[in-house]
Amino acid sequence: MIDKLQGWYAWPFFSVLPRVHKGLATAWWALIVVRGALPAVLTVAVAALLSAVQRQDSLVPPLAAVSVVFLLMQLLAPVHAQTGASLGDWLSSWLHDKLAEATTKPSGLAHLESRELTDRLTMARDFDLGISGPPMSISIGLISGGLVEAMTGLSQASVLFAFAWWAPPLVAGAWLATHWLLRESGGWDRGAQEVLDAQRRAEYTYRLAVDAPAAKELRIFGLGRWTVGRFAAERRRMIELRWQATRLRQRPLLRVVLVVVTANAVVFWAIAREAASGALDIGQVAMFALAAVGASGIAFGGINWALPPTAESVTAVLGLSEAMEETGRLVSGNRSAEGGPAAYVRLKELGFSYPGSTKPVFDGLDVTIEAGTSLAVVGVNGAGKTTLAKLLCRLYDPTSGAIEVDGVDLRDLDLESWRSRVTAVFQDFVRYQLPLRDNVSLHDTSDDVIRAALADAGAKDLAELDTVLSRGYDDGTDLSGGQWQRVAVARALCAVRLGAGLVILDEPTAQLDVRGEAEIFERILEATRGVTTVLISHRFSTVRHADRICVLEEGRVVELGTHAELMAARGRYRHLYDLQASRFAESPVSGDDCTDLEVVE
Repeated sequence: MIDKLQGWYAWPFFSVLPRVHKGLATAWWALIVVRGALPAVLTVAVAALLSAVQRQDSLVPPLAAVSVVFLLMQLLAPVHAQTGASLGDWLSSWLHDKLAEATTKPSGLAHLESRELTDRLTMARDFDLGISGPPMSISIGLISGGLVEAMTGLSQASVLFAFAWWAPPLVAGAWLATHWLLRESGGWDRGAQEVLDAQRRAEYTYRLAVDAPAAKELRIFGLGRWTVGRFAAERRRMIELRWQATRLRQRPLLRVVLVVVTANAVVFWAIAREAASGALDIGQVAMFALAAVGASGIAFGGINWALPPTAESVTAVLGLSEAMEETGRLVSGNRSAEGGPAAYVRLKELGFSYPGSTKPVFDGLDVTIEAGTSLAVVGVNGAGKTTLAKLLCRLYDPTSGAIEVDGVDLRDLDLESWRSRVTAVFQDFVRYQLPLRDNVSLHDTSDDVIRAALADAGAKDLAELDTVLSRGYDDGTDLSGGQWQRVAVARALCAVRLGAGLVILDEPTAQLDVRGEAEIFERILEATRGVTTVLISHRFSTVRHADRICVLEEGRVVELGTHAELMAARGRYRHLYDLQASRFAESPVSGDDCTDLEVVE
């Protein structure tokens, strides 16, 4: 019995409520039971009142009972609604906590770059977005109403035991049969790919409409109506899919009508027969008739529509934690990375393909980076430059070959220990809506170190350390793209001051002009002197200053050397360099005059 209960699709939803807030969950269930029983009590009180009228007895006791029950029914309804809304808010918060834990706990990135899991994440997050159903606080109210109706039906049916032992099973059984006969209309497969695609597109267009980054283009290019129309179309598609999956089918509906009408006809015929024979007075007739009618609350109804999507959301969140942990897990080694890299970092016959892809990003990549030197990585778009940064940070593990640090496989190093030795500036760096201090370091770092890092990045006069970098806060401010990039660089340079031994720069100056780029790169070189640095950039005016330059193509190193050596070799590097230079020259120029380019072919 317990196994069957735990296998019920709604069990995860009901089982987590006490974990979310024990007091509110207890009160919520207690109010369901009390509110469900009160209509049956009212039925009995009304029957007593009618009997008293017929017998000309005192009306005070039955009238008082009717009044008290009626007042309780009216007063408990809003209390229950508020309790349910509060419980829904707590459940929503709990689910958000679980999602945050599921997405951030795994040490790798595969779980966040998997289409299957991101689709499941989209479905799981919808418990508060309201795209495929109402928010949780409203859903709890709908479920409360459905459970109260069901409890009312059961309590009313129990009143019929006073009439005949067979009446409650017959009436209650008929209404319960509606759940079985109409079971296909109570839920829909929200996990179907067609539904997930529509939900993903609906959420995407919704975010376009409400988030600031897209606001400028939506207005400049007149895409406001298109965005709203697209969202409405995808939302309508989801409604259509749900309707097709849950609509009441003709044959089951006819069977429901036949079963319900037959059962109620038998009970009402029996009540009428007993009334005609004088075995029942007017109060009893009213009581049994009202009880038979009230038993209809058991029927297939609101709870069947509200409970499945809500339970699916909870199940999706709970299931996502395990799936994401498995997909994003990286097994940590037990060797300390303290002091590394002291000699070199070697990419040894490195092979890598993203999960679910058969196309290799790297196929036998082999290059050694001597400790304390800088290596620039260039190549056409899609050559795997950013993927290389992820592997060096150990956000993924190679599918073949290895990354060695001073002769030790990176997978044998303690993960936290290694990452304490690595710092990075990613091209999609985070702009935290936090004070400038926290944007440079969220650790317990002294203000002197933070100020020094900002100075190293040429950002010492941007704002006070306590200024929140968002105009959404009192006395907050926003920064230009180039200023934000300097903050991101300061974040990495602060880590260098705190002991990082490997710096990864993935397009660290992409939002700066040529002059600003030259200035900031000189600052980076000065601040990272003696630190192993990997620079990924499409600007050859930047990469030429590196100790060595690596040209990636089709997953392999095709050229490796200094800027002068590669220019003299007149190979792939020189070809890309000249392509870049030609876009900025009005007349033929030498390689040394090149300033800026995104490498494309």
